Amino acid sequence: MSQSVSESTRVNSEGVVVERRLTHEGVHPFDEIEWEIRDAVIGDPAKPAFEQRGVEFPKSWSQNATNIVAQKYFRGQIGSPERENSVKQMIGRVAGTIANWGRDGGYFASDADADIFEAELTATLLHQEVAFNSPVWFNVGFEETPQCSACFILSVEDTMESILDWNTKEGKIFRGGSGSGINLSNIRGSMEPLKKGGTASGPVSFMRGADSWAGTIKSGGKTRRAAKMVVLDVDHPDVEHFITCKADEEKKAGALRDAGFDMSIDGDGFTSIQYQNANNSVRVSDEFMQAVADDAEWNLLARTDGSVTKTLSARELMEKIAQAAWDCADPGIQYDTIINRWHTCPESGRINASNPCSEYMHVDDSACNLASINLMKFRREDGSFDVDGFCAVVDTVLLAQEIIVSPSSYPTEEIGANARAFRQLGLGYANLGALLMSNGMPYDSDEGRNVAAAITSLMTGRAYRRSAEISATMGPYDAYELNREPHNQVMRMHRDAAYEIDGEGVYDELLEAARVEWDVAVATGEEHGYRNAQATVLAPTGTISFLMDCDTTGIEPDFSLVKFKELVGGGNMTIVNRSVPLALRTLEYSESEIGQIEAYINEHGTIIGAPALKDEHLPVFDVAVGERAISHTGHIDMMAATQPFLSGAISKTVNMPNTATVEDIADAYIRGWEGGLKALAIYRDGSKRTQPLSTGADKAGPSSAVATSAHPVRRRLPDTREATTHHFSIAGHDGYITVGKYEDGSPGEVFVKMAKQGSTVAGLADSLAICISMALQHGVPLEILVDKLSHM
Repeated sequence: MSQSVSESTRVNSEGVVVERRLTHEGVHPFDEIEWEIRDAVIGDPAKPAFEQRGVEFPKSWSQNATNIVAQKYFRGQIGSPERENSVKQMIGRVAGTIANWGRDGGYFASDADADIFEAELTATLLHQEVAFNSPVWFNVGFEETPQCSACFILSVEDTMESILDWNTKEGKIFRGGSGSGINLSNIRGSMEPLKKGGTASGPVSFMRGADSWAGTIKSGGKTRRAAKMVVLDVDHPDVEHFITCKADEEKKAGALRDAGFDMSIDGDGFTSIQYQNANNSVRVSDEFMQAVADDAEWNLLARTDGSVTKTLSARELMEKIAQAAWDCADPGIQYDTIINRWHTCPESGRINASNPCSEYMHVDDSACNLASINLMKFRREDGSFDVDGFCAVVDTVLLAQEIIVSPSSYPTEEIGANARAFRQLGLGYANLGALLMSNGMPYDSDEGRNVAAAITSLMTGRAYRRSAEISATMGPYDAYELNREPHNQVMRMHRDAAYEIDGEGVYDELLEAARVEWDVAVATGEEHGYRNAQATVLAPTGTISFLMDCDTTGIEPDFSLVKFKELVGGGNMTIVNRSVPLALRTLEYSESEIGQIEAYINEHGTIIGAPALKDEHLPVFDVAVGERAISHTGHIDMMAATQPFLSGAISKTVNMPNTATVEDIADAYIRGWEGGLKALAIYRDGSKRTQPLSTGADKAGPSSAVATSAHPVRRRLPDTREATTHHFSIAGHDGYITVGKYEDGSPGEVFVKMAKQGSTVAGLADSLAICISMALQHGVPLEILVDKLSHM
């Protein structure tokens, strides 16, 4: 058994002990790697959307990471002396501030341990092994009391004062650039009486006002929309209206679009559509799901006195949920009984809601700061997993997250008090899809799910072990004594689940380590308590995945086998994903065969039909979209494999093809419940008519409104469409032209790819292709284009 993963305790009542892994005494981590000066430019070099020249980055970081980090995370006004221009400044600012907070808070056993911690945190960030959520990069070391959490949950009572207060709290959170979730089930239904006469407005009407407020404020003053989650219990009197409210608005959006209104995300037509700034989820219990399975009746209950307001078929209500999701991708499902079964703090209040992405779930009026580990950094050359290195990073980053809790600011006093009382953390990972593919494992396979389960179990077990060790020094979280037995019971449930992982496809060292860590975590926690009520979630890892140069985000599989790589000095080139050649070597293809397959993927954009590739290996290269897209059951089963090893939940949207039926969606929600998920969201291709990149083709035949409109109507293509690619050569310039087609076979878009990437010729060809595509989608007949552009 390895030295890092052992059953011996590392408890020290004098403070936390930190060990070196990446660093050396007397040598700064910045001095152990190569650096280079680059330019960060996003967009057209002639008129860039962002530009910062002469920035300093590690040589190993990609140009993509350079552009994103310089734009998003370097602090200070561009052009001012205060503007950061080096990763040394950014990481030094964050790691140095957190280490000083730890020193001031009395976390470390000695000054040497504090120095080692600062060096190790600096190094692990520098080597792209881990990244904090964006608010940490934005604010730590830049503001005196920074907001460091990205996830918030609010509460509301059945009073006008509380409802107005909810809007005020939410506005503060949006202004800070974060998002929040709330359960509105305390608000009485629209047909329930008021004390002073008349009937209540109901939660859906208040949602309308809150939605407009969110759309007006936006997020952090930026161009992106505010992030909201709205939850309603399945027994609420207004649940039927809640289920259909967004779908009804989508129908309105379609009518406005057909009438020629601008339905882009900031268009006049779109801004008149309600409920568009929130994700909606119905909170379902085991009792309801069993009633669906039994085709039994279901009662809706008044909030004021608990009386039955309506009795209906549970199965028909589920079909209504599935129909609305089929129409517009909302609502999702949150499985209330499962969520609260795994709740560490039930004596302090139940879990009623989540953050907007559904990974953070805990008590009302609370917060969570996130961090994610880059799993590919712990893949050895032979495909095995570096358990010791992984555990060391968990130790370092969990301690850093814990230190962050107290010095941080929070949008309300209630949230700040609960954050410090429960100290919820959200450690997770990214690049799982790349790790599985590189090891020759299909994402949708028992072996792939077993490996994912083992890694997730190891991460959470080690995190809670570290939390118990910190508790021995700093004391448990304030609410631990009240929740000692339920918290410890949940720890035992996690440990028991670790012993149920099927070992097929999993390295013995990894599975053994996961079980050992849970044994030690449970024993240490029962003696010393835990410093944190929650430790892990699986977040979507959007921007920070670019910071870490990840091929895949969160728990997701690879999106596509080819990507565009930005080049230093401008331009870009198409490259095959790094996971593909690694997978082919794992599967024992020769270097010559790997070269042929990569060349084929570069030319055709797919691995299907590649020379030398064996049919039995095709599932290894299945991705999120395309001809061999992973089925929705594959996505749900991966979530089910990892959920028992997470404190919180999993942020993931399960994609389904346009051809999916309402019954398919209902079955997916039932499969999620049977698999023990805490939440599930479905997106059917083409269901969001108001989203620019996900609309289907218009219905045949112009309406009278279109006929009288002065605006041309754009006929968009579905996300997944047929296409034909043709090779050509003109005056020594080789290239490919791809024509994307509507369902009826007519052309709707043109892409031209020239062999000389970044050349002037390629730019002109791209511009011409865009013009032709826009003309086709706005109704210009193909014959007219051919006639006008021929023989030029």
